[in-house]
Amino acid sequence: MPKIITLTLSPKQASDAKFYTPLVARELRIKESDIALLRIVKRSVDARRGALKVNLSLEAYIDKEEQPAPLHFDYPSVVGKPEIIIVGAGPAGLYCALRLIELGYKPILFERGKEVVERGKDIAKIQRNQGVNPDSNYAFGEGGAGTFSDGKLFTRSKKRGDYNRALQRLVFHGASPEVLYEAHPHIGSDRLPRIIANMRDAISAAGGEVHFERRVEELIVRNGRVEGVIAGGDRVEAQAVVIATGHSARDIYYMLHRSGVRLEAKAYAMGVRIEHPQQLINNIQYHRSPEMEYLPSASYSLVAQVGGRGVYSFCMCPGGFIVPALTDESESVVNGMSPSHRNSPYANSGFVTEIREEDFAHLSEQYGALAGLVFQQQLEQAARAQAPENQTAPAQRVADFVAGRRSTSLPKCSYVPGIVESRLDEWMPKFMSSRLREAISVFDKRMKGYLTNEAVVVGVESRTSTPVRIPRDRESLQHPEVAGLYPTGEGAGFAGGIISAALDGERIAEAIATTVES
Repeated sequence: MPKIITLTLSPKQASDAKFYTPLVARELRIKESDIALLRIVKRSVDARRGALKVNLSLEAYIDKEEQPAPLHFDYPSVVGKPEIIIVGAGPAGLYCALRLIELGYKPILFERGKEVVERGKDIAKIQRNQGVNPDSNYAFGEGGAGTFSDGKLFTRSKKRGDYNRALQRLVFHGASPEVLYEAHPHIGSDRLPRIIANMRDAISAAGGEVHFERRVEELIVRNGRVEGVIAGGDRVEAQAVVIATGHSARDIYYMLHRSGVRLEAKAYAMGVRIEHPQQLINNIQYHRSPEMEYLPSASYSLVAQVGGRGVYSFCMCPGGFIVPALTDESESVVNGMSPSHRNSPYANSGFVTEIREEDFAHLSEQYGALAGLVFQQQLEQAARAQAPENQTAPAQRVADFVAGRRSTSLPKCSYVPGIVESRLDEWMPKFMSSRLREAISVFDKRMKGYLTNEAVVVGVESRTSTPVRIPRDRESLQHPEVAGLYPTGEGAGFAGGIISAALDGERIAEAIATTVES
């Protein structure tokens, strides 16, 4: 059995095995040469009380001791097995497909967007202000929204499924083993595309099907049971249909509404992206320590109650970039991403406040359960009106935003399409702008220097989660009124990130296995 050693080290000591291996040997009272394998189990940075420390837990395998077997997932052939349709090839859809294969079912995935390499070319066009493909962009395409605009793998929910197994599956398909032990694991939007492609290849190799540029136009429902879909004009039948379309597929909500599938309005959050110089955030979080150079770009997580509602940072991207996440040229939508090395000079984060059903109640009579969706779109269109040229986005210096004055100039920003000066508080709903402004002052008391005109707010961060829930039965995970229809992931309102969506997709696969005979 390996020996577990926990060390509290300086950042420099924890930065390289050549520094901490002698410490492990001394702790175990053995020679350094007797250590056959030293593996990190968990690593976290403790910057409290001004003294930077790194907590490192390690597994030490002594010479001649049996070492752990490499990670392996077995995907048997599912040719001729019962077919299950999955709509959407994001994390929920991909993990659902892989788990179905393990359980002996053939997944048939329909993805409206392009495969990940071609999708990357369309994203590059958006960055160059060359237009938006509504089916292939930062939100749509193989891998889902997180492939090019996130990369973080942290989830606070440990009740959805086997979190570690979900990370191990990523490592098996090409992710760095570091994601297994970092306190806040991160792959990077530069590396995720290759991993996603490997997952798709595994599905195809086992006999599953993945169809790109095949938008699902209709759901086939008869006598309270789903029978299949119309995709790309073709009728495709299956014993179950999984809806895993993500939070931006508005047409899917309208399609379900037309089909008589009950939907529910839900609370969500909207706001802006806030971007600071990364060095400023490093100095605040790491207390200007001389050992900052041995640590990754600093992150933060902030939350406050303002006027009875939560205001919080969301999807914080240290050493990252703000990206255009719009799906239609009539909108202005931003998100954030971090490459694997997190080496951009900028630190950005979503900065959002709660949106409750009462805020869009005036739209409910006309739009019903889709009222929140319309409210979301109206804000995105208002932002576009402030910066109508190409994919530019409205922006304001942070101290000016808080003071309610116009910015006479804007700082350098990571948002490649470009930013345009705008008084955000003049066109955002007052209940939003007032809470965001007050929260910045609150956060500045916790992170002195957060409120600065070196920072900029960019609008709008509106796709934090879906304003619509596709309900499902707690036990069977099927829609309460449509047998065989399984909503999953962010788009259904049951997840909030890459790993939580992936875990939810696996749960759906396991639920299908209890009702559909293999």
